[in-house]
Amino acid sequence: MLSEQDLFLLKEKANQIRILTLEAIGYLGVGHVGGCMSLVEVLTLLYYRHMQVDPQDPRKRDRDQLVLSKGHAGPTLYSILADKGFFPGEWLHTLNKGGTRLPSHCDRNLTPGIDMTTGSLGQGLSAAIGIALGNRLDGINSTVYAIIGDGESNEGQVWEAAQAAAQFKLNHLIVFTDSNRLQLDGFMNEVMNIEDLVAKWHSFGWFTQRVDGHDFKQMDEAVILAKGQEAKPSMIILDTIKGKGVAFAENQPANHNMKLDYATAQQVISMLQSGIGEEHE
Repeated sequence: MLSEQDLFLLKEKANQIRILTLEAIGYLGVGHVGGCMSLVEVLTLLYYRHMQVDPQDPRKRDRDQLVLSKGHAGPTLYSILADKGFFPGEWLHTLNKGGTRLPSHCDRNLTPGIDMTTGSLGQGLSAAIGIALGNRLDGINSTVYAIIGDGESNEGQVWEAAQAAAQFKLNHLIVFTDSNRLQLDGFMNEVMNIEDLVAKWHSFGWFTQRVDGHDFKQMDEAVILAKGQEAKPSMIILDTIKGKGVAFAENQPANHNMKLDYATAQQVISMLQSGIGEEHE
């Protein structure tokens, strides 16, 4: 269970990662603000509390691995990898520019610490299942994590993969759905409603939980419970705010990929640094 000190440090780190991500997008002038911001807390929890990784050996065979299926949220993951020392922080200022090693969507061939190239929505869960099966064959007991989007879950391949993971009893697979209720074309309930997600994943044979995706205590407890499963893969549905921490972007359909010039990014960063915006917690 998280101590109050642990909780304080995670919140501080999440704020730092949010700032680094906004600064990187600001240098470029455009980016996936919405989906990047909604994942800050869960990625912070994983990389600073639960995942066993080594910045000096990014391809270590028995490491925990993450498949960020919604690969357009890569800038948040890049910020964490830079902060942990996988590559120099200066790389963040090259986001999606010519010659960069940090493309807008994750690419394992370019970026140290990225475990799977993603961005073609619907495919990441299948890749995570393949990694988990490979680990089992090799006798490796590390955990494979994956993050999918609620909009992405309109893809049929997600549900084919869900059946396979349950069939193979992949208890070392923990998946999160970023349920921010928005996708590129608008609100989920208007484009293609996928609720009730808990009932759906449960019916597919997964150990299923639903928590606040910005609450570290709830997520931490959910991950611990998921790790305790002996014969089922786990789905943790995260109720999140798309654009979290950027007041003018929160819950706005246009925040999927939006302009964010450097001056505006700095204004938001100043607010985050001063603690303004805590009402959006």
